[in-house]
Amino acid sequence: MNHDPQDDAADGIEDNASPETNEASTLHHRRIRSFVTRAGRVSPGQQRAIDELGPRYVVPYSPQLADWSAVFGRQAPRILEIGFGMGATTAEIAATRPGDDFIGVEVHEPGVGALLKLIGEEALGNIRILQHDAVEVLEHMIAADSLDGVHIYFPDPWHKARHHKRRLIQPKFVALLVSRIKPGGYIHLATDWQNYAEQMLDVLSAEPALENTADGYAPRPDFRPVTKFERRGLRLGHGVWDLMFRRR
Repeated sequence: MNHDPQDDAADGIEDNASPETNEASTLHHRRIRSFVTRAGRVSPGQQRAIDELGPRYVVPYSPQLADWSAVFGRQAPRILEIGFGMGATTAEIAATRPGDDFIGVEVHEPGVGALLKLIGEEALGNIRILQHDAVEVLEHMIAADSLDGVHIYFPDPWHKARHHKRRLIQPKFVALLVSRIKPGGYIHLATDWQNYAEQMLDVLSAEPALENTADGYAPRPDFRPVTKFERRGLRLGHGVWDLMFRRR
């Protein structure tokens, strides 16, 4: 979810994990992939969490709508997070918002193990994990008008201009997101790349079903914690841009 601003080649939508990103001109012809798979070593503690907690908290991908109320065992506001990285921010938000349920999508196995470890250590019952491509999850497992919010924090900026087409935040992907969000639900994005922030603002502002909750960029909401990488970047004078839009 949060990446080291000094190491964008290795990081993406995740905390030092695989970049959850790739974009194409259409959803079905040049297929969007929401990630680039990168190898990573799973620590013994992460593997133990996968083995012991995975069966309870990891939801297998299936190309059909999931009954999320049954999965969580309750009816509650539902937030989708795409690319949670090593899961620290996800766990902190879930701990401070126990009344909400969080669906975390991440393909990077060390990140899945790390979040499962935090779930066990902090007894977080309001998180479930999908280790799969976010586009297919959205298309097949999330019903229309069912999400209360979407979080995408520090996605891979693909900083070279020729790679900008691979960025996750593109019009067709945002349209898919919006179709899954309830009226009044929100999309919250954050990035530490100004050029990507500008693109995000342009793309979200051009989506007719969305309205900006701020005049341009939004203040960081209290529920999004500042990560160690973000704190270090701010000390070095790097900017961070939050965007908060609501579905009309």
